[in-house]
Amino acid sequence: MDLCDREKNTNVRISLPAVCFVWQIAMIILFGVFIRYNEESSPFWIEHRKANNISSDIENDFYFRYPSFQDVHVMIFVGFGFLMTFLKRYSFGGVGFNFLIAAFGLQWALLMQGWFHSLDYSDGKIKIGVENLINADFCVAGCLIAYGAVLGKVSPVQLMVLTLFGITLFAVEEYIILNLIHARDAGGSMVIHTFGGYYGLSISWMLYRPNLSQSNRLQGSVYHSDVFAMIGTLFLWMFWPSFNSAITDHGDGQHRAAINTYLALASTVLTTVAISSLFQKHGKLDMVHIQNSTLAGGVAVGTAAEFMLMPYGSLIVGFCCGIISTLGYIYITPFMEKHLKIQDTCGIHNLHAMPGVIGGVVGAITAAAASEAVYGHEGLINTFDFEDAFKNMTPTRQGGHQAAGLCVAICFGVGGGIIVGCILRLPIWGDPADDNCFDDEPYWEVRDKKKQKKQDSHYHGIHWSYGKLTLYHSIHY
Repeated sequence: MDLCDREKNTNVRISLPAVCFVWQIAMIILFGVFIRYNEESSPFWIEHRKANNISSDIENDFYFRYPSFQDVHVMIFVGFGFLMTFLKRYSFGGVGFNFLIAAFGLQWALLMQGWFHSLDYSDGKIKIGVENLINADFCVAGCLIAYGAVLGKVSPVQLMVLTLFGITLFAVEEYIILNLIHARDAGGSMVIHTFGGYYGLSISWMLYRPNLSQSNRLQGSVYHSDVFAMIGTLFLWMFWPSFNSAITDHGDGQHRAAINTYLALASTVLTTVAISSLFQKHGKLDMVHIQNSTLAGGVAVGTAAEFMLMPYGSLIVGFCCGIISTLGYIYITPFMEKHLKIQDTCGIHNLHAMPGVIGGVVGAITAAAASEAVYGHEGLINTFDFEDAFKNMTPTRQGGHQAAGLCVAICFGVGGGIIVGCILRLPIWGDPADDNCFDDEPYWEVRDKKKQKKQDSHYHGIHWSYGKLTLYHSIHY
């Protein structure tokens, strides 16, 4: 760990612009070579419509998916961004770096996911439409989750590297889980949250800072920073039904996913408030729990969102996750920092990793318990995509495949995080010193009160001269 104790230099004047310019130029070149519009977003839509007897433009996938895309996009840039503004002196970094890595990540995700899922082998081009944009946002979400574990402790250049490798790993594990193993994961409990959670925790473990207590004065919130973070919570909470249902099949699957998520989220709020009050002195609520644990139900119901979980089942999932997530903030986070040397700034283990694993287990059990009596013959085939190479799949075997998908997500998260963490420990990234973490000052122009007073003092006296008359006027601010 001696690399983390080296002398720090946070000047990224060369490295950050170089990374941004070079990588963006690379994106332009790669998009020029590979990316094209698909049949529903190109001028050939008219011919496609006629050839497939599509009666109206309203049946273009854009009109089905774009409302969900809007909601997911808001979650990525506003929800995640503002949720990370809770630190008293790291609001610029929380929302600003979230903006940066999301903007880069979605471009790289369109390429990486495109090579695996949307490549037209007839011409070697990736054909994209609105569903690709949603999936790119999902891909970015995994990296934003990982960012939460290292919030305030890394440089923007490190975050760009984290995102580059995170998107790449995500695309590979997503392809293995969804296409090769044939697991279903509409809301991404496994693919997004479990992977992103353990990816971030493993990186944080590799970047352990033994003297981080030197920044304890800044590792907390103030009244207004908690209010801003709560804005992020509310955006995420409101739009999570869209997140879990965005890429499900049109019709009953999408409808059911929204209902299940809606109910799980509502149930989580009550148990989070109950546990927070029960375990705090004098029964007062802790804003950390309300900002984070109230979202855990949305994470845990993601895999089974389109299954016949039943409304009461969604409430049970939310009920349990509110308890587990809140207790995680109270007991598990301090334990991990003290004994496992994992410094989890945002508590992503409690909001994403644990609920993601629970979601994977719930999905496996729900899939294994599926039957024609509950789904109907056609409904069972449609919900679990029992077609082509998987037409002989049974619900029991599908449950096993779901469990296998969860294991793959954990392995990719932990293994990938350790490898990327080793890269991020190199002494070239401009990360802050232990006594300078959780502070915007190293990477942002910050006009605080002391600096403001110093600047104002330059304007305190003004001399006006006219002939032999000199007038002194004092300006008070």
